[in-house]
Amino acid sequence: MAVELSDLVDPDHAAVVTMECQRGVIGDLAMMAALRDEVVATGSIEAAGELCRRARAAAVPVVHCTAEFRADGAGSATNSRLLAMSAKVRAGGGGPIEGTAAAELVPELDAQPSDLVVRRLHGVTPFTATSLDQLLRNLGVTTVIPVGQSVNVAITGLVMSAVDLGYQVVLPRDAVAGVPHDYADAVIEHSLSLLATVSSVDEIAASWRPE
Repeated sequence: MAVELSDLVDPDHAAVVTMECQRGVIGDLAMMAALRDEVVATGSIEAAGELCRRARAAAVPVVHCTAEFRADGAGSATNSRLLAMSAKVRAGGGGPIEGTAAAELVPELDAQPSDLVVRRLHGVTPFTATSLDQLLRNLGVTTVIPVGQSVNVAITGLVMSAVDLGYQVVLPRDAVAGVPHDYADAVIEHSLSLLATVSSVDEIAASWRPE
């Protein structure tokens, strides 16, 4: 029997998890221009910010997962094209280096003291070898609502890891982005929809507290 959206995102056991919504990833200091352009064109980061605002009003936890690297690269690998590219950008003084403006969350999320932050120095997904899973379990979370980017790698990895760990996943399609646009749409429709309940910011927020 299908589970109702309102039951999946009940504030008693849901959390919004933002993925790499940082100035050096998709903000004014973005290292990937194409992804930044897509985020601007779709308005996905504004949608993510709206969902975070509505979540806080409904006492739903907001957890920010960030990728932050040491300037010397210690603890980070270059065992993929993506990570090697990040290392090259970092070597030139760019990217989300810890302690710099590029590592900060984008202002659209309006981060609050009540929010939680899970930082990582390695890898491409937020669950592997971080405190994210235990933190969510300690909060009583059984449903993860991911927002951010990108559908190409990080969002897809987050969804798969969450499902493997036993979480339900509700994906607000208008609050995630990937490039090219048509490819991201295809991944959501043909892959992520098999793992997550695909919804929208308005539908999820309406289950919490209609405005």
